[in-house]
Amino acid sequence: MHNSRRTWLAQAGTLAGAAMLGSVGQALAQPNYPGKPIRLVVPYPAGGGTDTVGRMIGQRLAEAWGQAVVVDNKPGASGMLGNDIVAKAAPDGYTVLLAITALIQSPSLYKRTPYDVNKDFTPVSLIAKSSDLFVVPNRVPANSLREFIALAKAGKLSYGSYGNGTSSHLHGELFSQQAGIDLAHIPYKGAAPLVNDLLGGQVDSAFVDVTSAYPYLTSGKFRILGITGTQRFKAIPNVPTFAEQGLQGFEPSGWFAIFLPANTPKDVTARLASEVARIVKLPEISQKLAGMGLQPVGSAPQELASVVSGDMPKWAKIVRDAHIQLD
Repeated sequence: MHNSRRTWLAQAGTLAGAAMLGSVGQALAQPNYPGKPIRLVVPYPAGGGTDTVGRMIGQRLAEAWGQAVVVDNKPGASGMLGNDIVAKAAPDGYTVLLAITALIQSPSLYKRTPYDVNKDFTPVSLIAKSSDLFVVPNRVPANSLREFIALAKAGKLSYGSYGNGTSSHLHGELFSQQAGIDLAHIPYKGAAPLVNDLLGGQVDSAFVDVTSAYPYLTSGKFRILGITGTQRFKAIPNVPTFAEQGLQGFEPSGWFAIFLPANTPKDVTARLASEVARIVKLPEISQKLAGMGLQPVGSAPQELASVVSGDMPKWAKIVRDAHIQLD
């Protein structure tokens, strides 16, 4: 009886040890990575800014590693469809996510998301940062945020955003709160129709991402009164930030970044992060990103993790204070 029990315990211990070693082995070095094609999930339609960045990085990864990098556009549910595919993929480094700021904004905007941003993803590299511009058409007689605020207090004005729940929507609500004004929100289905109406003078003001506004910065059809983020944009150095004009809370930048599923081996994460950072810092790629109105970064995983943990509660506060809730 005792011998049988000891034998059973020994066998159980052996099995448990083998299982543990197998688990640890999976999470340790994968010297042959990448040994097969990589799927790069872009949770937005082909042809947009996110897709452009994804294909730019994917092409250089394929060239460097000698493995195909297949860009897989999975739009839907404000990016959550594609995000969820990666969250639930095998943590082996072969399913990669190109995410934007919406990844950390969605949990506050929606009652539930199909994943937990903090638990289901591994931060890899921050590719680039972006900012929103606050612009007015020439018909609006304001040359600064102070002058615009005075106009808004004297009469009802509107602001356009590139969609409900986007950074431009949140910036508009924060601006209204900070300035003590009541701007009517006009959500557009993307930045392109917003810019068209702005150029035509059909909206009183707008928060537009730099990438979408970039081709028209010198068109003379609108004035830029402020920029979000912590620094001025090199192409328009005379435009001050919101903070410089006495308005707070506009510091978090928009971004493009690479993520992997949670529990991806650290050596795989490190290798992908190092390669993405190298690619972003190539003069040709940096110039292309800057030409899109972006600030190239190319970071280590720790820097991206810090951005996620630092900015997520800031966006959540804006959403909470503005009582924004999306279905």
